[in-house]
Amino acid sequence: MQNVFDRVFDPSAGDMPDIYTLIRQEKVFFWEAYYKCMADEYQQCLGEGLDAEPIRDVFEKIRSMEDSPFKALAADRLYREIRSLPIRKDYPYEEPDELEAIRAARPKRDRQKRPVDRVALKDRLAGAWYGRICGCLLGKTVEGIRNEELIPFLKESKNYPMHRYILSSDLPKDVETRYRFGFKNRCYADRLSCAPVDDDTNYTCLYQQLVEKYGRDFNSDDVCSIWLSRQPITAYCTAERVAYRNMVMGLRPPYTATYENPYREWIGAQIRADYFGYINPGDPETAAEMAWRDARVSHVKNGIYGEMFVSAMIAEAAVTDDLISIIEAGISEIPEKSRLHREVSELMRMYRAGKTEEEAFGWIHGLYDEHTGYGWCHTNSNALIVCASMLYTQGDYSKAICRAVQTGFDTDCNAATVGSILGMRRGRASIGEEWTKPINGVLETSIIGVGRADIEKLVADTLKHIPQ
Repeated sequence: MQNVFDRVFDPSAGDMPDIYTLIRQEKVFFWEAYYKCMADEYQQCLGEGLDAEPIRDVFEKIRSMEDSPFKALAADRLYREIRSLPIRKDYPYEEPDELEAIRAARPKRDRQKRPVDRVALKDRLAGAWYGRICGCLLGKTVEGIRNEELIPFLKESKNYPMHRYILSSDLPKDVETRYRFGFKNRCYADRLSCAPVDDDTNYTCLYQQLVEKYGRDFNSDDVCSIWLSRQPITAYCTAERVAYRNMVMGLRPPYTATYENPYREWIGAQIRADYFGYINPGDPETAAEMAWRDARVSHVKNGIYGEMFVSAMIAEAAVTDDLISIIEAGISEIPEKSRLHREVSELMRMYRAGKTEEEAFGWIHGLYDEHTGYGWCHTNSNALIVCASMLYTQGDYSKAICRAVQTGFDTDCNAATVGSILGMRRGRASIGEEWTKPINGVLETSIIGVGRADIEKLVADTLKHIPQ
């Protein structure tokens, strides 16, 4: 450990890149500044099974330093050290990144493409689009809140158990003094004329543009190109923001995902999965393969698996009503010895064994701490909430999106994903007017060339990308 400490904190500035002496450190947004993210990087290293505990003091030392060129340099040096860390000998998981290795590590399953009812497909797709958009809006209002404030607020506003949108009229006059969470200037359904811009819906629209431009055989470089050409860096968060920065620096996948990216297993890829499920109904394997091509530009391991998992579930939901079958189709596309596979499998075991809803969600909160960025925004914690919300509501759209929000963590992401899967499962009629009325059939995006989108046109254009 001392050798690492000495290398990282060598006062010699001889290898300091000019950029560190030129940038204004206080103006660098923390998602883009690796040296500001040492706590997240350390937690990520532990999660991946890297033997980082012996050099914990190095992470702590950098984290406690004042922002400066030397702090940035020390973090850069630490990144190089991390790349050579071994996996702990007691680490029980096997989590490859490359597609062939992922496929070799999957459980055995019949993966023959299943026939789709083409007459019902348009309605299912409408359900998926509206389901995602309305679920996102429900969770967007309280994105970032923690349970110790969310539950009292819902009870005070007579919305517990949650069953409707949070409205501006729910806010008490002294809301800003009684709650730490900033309720003012949020998106409220009673103040909208359409669905607002959100990264959870931007990606679904962006990937329609991706397939339209590059076809179903798009590659990871095409993903990078459409990211750079259609949205500014401010449209991207966490792992995506870092990957975008890396793209601008000239890196290509998979290095866009790995270079100084402490968010490489966070939820970002999982929320980009939907369109690949939409255009591969009855074919979870192809949906997951497309998701892999996308996820690898910004994520590794469970970050990749989360997108493959969700896209496969959506593809399966187009041909079956059975929730267990939908979830099993998802985890069947990811490595059996991965953390995500094992945790989802354990949740399903608990469900089948008769564990209560409270026990299941309590178990999730015990595995992941919503008060840390890593726990709150990790792929796995939120994937578990998606699955539990569907299972414990028997797939009822309204109850499931509300349960996904009520449990906290990444509320808009989870309700959007739940809504997308269940909307595909039961179609447009499964989504009540109380959810769709506030958005008036229109979705606002930040995508160049899309802007305000007619949701019915999004549905019609999706059909064009599905093979006959």
